[in-house]
Amino acid sequence: MVYQRIRDLREDHDLKQRELAEYLNCSQRVYSNYEMGQRDIPTEVLIRLADFYHVSTDYLLGLTNNPLRNK
Repeated sequence: MVYQRIRDLREDHDLKQRELAEYLNCSQRVYSNYEMGQRDIPTEVLIRLADFYHVSTDYLLGLTNNPLRNK
């Protein structure tokens, strides 16, 4: 679920994998592997993606369909 969600969010924001990779300080290949589910996403990266997109980590993980963060 997380893999599809990060891809959908990236595409919804009209971003390229390279741009996200730069933000995360990783290579485009590593980021691509995250999206394809070929590499586990470290917790720190998951948190940074949630912050970047202003969604909850639960949403990225597929634990909820509500993207809003609880305050």
